Amino acid sequence: MTSLPDRAEVVIVGGGVVGASVAYHLAALGTTDVLLLEQGHLSGGTTWHAAGLVGPLRASESGTRLVQYSAQLYAELEAETGLSTGYRGVGGVIVARTPERLVQLKRTAANAAAYDMPCELVSPERARELWPPMQVEDLLGALWLPGDGKVNPTDLTQSLAKGARQRGVTVREQVRVTGFGTDGQRVTSVRTDRGDVECDVVVNCAGQWAAAVGALAGVTVPLHSCEHFYVVTEAVEGTHPDLPIMRDPDGWTYFKEEVGGLVVGGFEPEAKPWRAPDDLPYPFEFQLLEDDWEHFSVLMDEAVRRVPVLERTGIRKFYDGPESFTPDNQFLLGRAPERDNVFVGAGFNSVGIASAGGAGRALAEWIVAGEPTSDLTSVDIRRFSPWAADPSYLRDRVVETLGLHYALPWPNREPATARDVRRSPLHERLAERGAVFGTRNGWERPLFFGGELAYTWGKPDWLAASAREQRACRTGVAVFDQTSFSKYAVEGPGALEALQWVCAADVDVPVGRVVYTPWLNERGTYEADVTVARTGPESFWIVSSAATTVRDLDWLRRAGGIEATDRTDDFSVLGVMGPQAPALLGWPDEPLGATRTTTVAGVEVRATRMTYVGEPGWELTVPVDRALEVHEHLAAAGAVDAGYSALESLRLEKGYRAFPRELSPDHSPVEAGLVFATALRGDKPFLGRAALEAARAAGPRHRLVSLVVEDPEPMLWGGELVLRDGAPAGQVTSAAWGESVGSCVGLAYLRVGDAPVTEGSLEVDVAGERYAVRVSLRAPWP
Repeated sequence: MTSLPDRAEVVIVGGGVVGASVAYHLAALGTTDVLLLEQGHLSGGTTWHAAGLVGPLRASESGTRLVQYSAQLYAELEAETGLSTGYRGVGGVIVARTPERLVQLKRTAANAAAYDMPCELVSPERARELWPPMQVEDLLGALWLPGDGKVNPTDLTQSLAKGARQRGVTVREQVRVTGFGTDGQRVTSVRTDRGDVECDVVVNCAGQWAAAVGALAGVTVPLHSCEHFYVVTEAVEGTHPDLPIMRDPDGWTYFKEEVGGLVVGGFEPEAKPWRAPDDLPYPFEFQLLEDDWEHFSVLMDEAVRRVPVLERTGIRKFYDGPESFTPDNQFLLGRAPERDNVFVGAGFNSVGIASAGGAGRALAEWIVAGEPTSDLTSVDIRRFSPWAADPSYLRDRVVETLGLHYALPWPNREPATARDVRRSPLHERLAERGAVFGTRNGWERPLFFGGELAYTWGKPDWLAASAREQRACRTGVAVFDQTSFSKYAVEGPGALEALQWVCAADVDVPVGRVVYTPWLNERGTYEADVTVARTGPESFWIVSSAATTVRDLDWLRRAGGIEATDRTDDFSVLGVMGPQAPALLGWPDEPLGATRTTTVAGVEVRATRMTYVGEPGWELTVPVDRALEVHEHLAAAGAVDAGYSALESLRLEKGYRAFPRELSPDHSPVEAGLVFATALRGDKPFLGRAALEAARAAGPRHRLVSLVVEDPEPMLWGGELVLRDGAPAGQVTSAAWGESVGSCVGLAYLRVGDAPVTEGSLEVDVAGERYAVRVSLRAPWP
């Protein structure tokens, strides 16, 4: 009979590679009163049948650093524990069959340069030298990544678990969690089939069972299982233990050496979902699903095309193992908003092995420090609203999600499945007027009017529609449906005092004024970027981005003790913007930051003199049941409908920042050039003040600048490498076509050196081609 302690400071549920990594890193940080529970045996759920690929280069710098750490840890762990992880730094080759894929590889190479990672574009012939078993007649080029590696997932898990045990962690196998004891916002105990354990913190690392475990604690974990296929072949000539990993994304396949043969797997364009999160079997360890050669054939046909010898090579083993996927292809990490002491590390979308080391460390640091120590916004569980856990939504979306692993990562790509979750009251009317919609946090939002949403690395056909809308806003008046804005009401005794602590700017302003303010963490870096309107002595109206509702409300409660009311679904917001906006509305052009109640077309609205486009205008907050009336009045008066693509271009011409692209937990107002938007000049205490003062005294390591491409031909999308005098100097965070400027504009963080960041010969790398840029600390449009 398995014995359990009566209590533990931290209980981790799930003994796969991620749970073992969290335990290891908690112990390394000095938190050793940790109990790791596994319902079967270590690595027996999803981990054991993972392919074990470790590719450090990711789409973002924060994601890249996370996997870089994983690779370093896996290479060094055996020396500490005496158990091999099977890690080999063999390198990786990614091949391109099409011109579009070659552009992607060129952009990836530029990302690597921005992150100081070794990476080389090579010819097809050189690719074959690196990976002899393949044919290259149909290839246009390839990418060589010396930092890629492979690992044995089961051995890695055992080594991490041993390292945790050596530091005092208790590991118990064959213990199933059946529920949780709770007290208000906290979990007080973990109930198991071997007895109850009191605890201070719970960490849900239960893999594809994480959604069911989360439900037991009242926590939303949006993930769904899909079947993931690969085979292990008989011996293949030309393979050896140090053969690099090879990926052929145009054929949806990957290859790695295993005992003289090849692991051949992939991510088919249309995945095969498995059971719903609440319908997973138990027990289910070290088990596979029934072979499905018909479904796998699309991958095998492409594998044979790349490695012709496979047509006459036998198969040793067929693997069909379920893995969990999330709606946006990013994993889930962090403290659950529903419970103060429940953390989640799950939904790794087939990158759990590569991510486990860095993710385990990041989550352990979050638990110990009380907040993240780096930018985790892209994987933060709080990016999802509760509706995202709906099983039918998840089943539809993850079919697409798995298929996107090797699809071309087009700029501004919109999901095709599980749409129309949330709609503005204007949706049907805007659709009639030619709106093409994108989605954010479930909201359908107009991107542009007229044309079709087509993807390209160059200038899309719909750019003409966006340009028309930009011109309308700069010269006349445009109306933007911004209903998706998050909107919160804060009121009651103590509201001002609490907001004064959370807001870095001074919000003790007269009633009828609006303050633009950051919310900072203890490190003095960004947690949010909002406007706060004072509507009464102890009442406030907060407006934030569409994507951050859950995150914002959680931050207000944890950091400020504020129980805000979410009014997002109750009100629409119509942005009426342009030099003719005052005339259209019949109002004087009031000073920025004024807010008042008034009427438009007989409807009471809140008019806030605020702009995200740099033109005179108002954000009109309207009850959703009257929004259509107000919009019709504006349209009849001459306002032109405009979408979020135009909004992006307009805000970049004015140098306006966005969370989390420019304003992230890795950057402070000092680096962002927004110290003026804080109360640092006065003596008001606020969260993060001490760290911000220290950052200002030390000076920035990076500086945010506006840039304009001298040549109007290239198209920038964000993520491009910036070079100074031919050497990597930074990276574009956001970019778009600027119709008023006549070329692409953007914002970029540049490294601060001895000379001013705006000096030197500055260029931007666009898929291997370099173009001169003008860089300034001022906005390119006055």
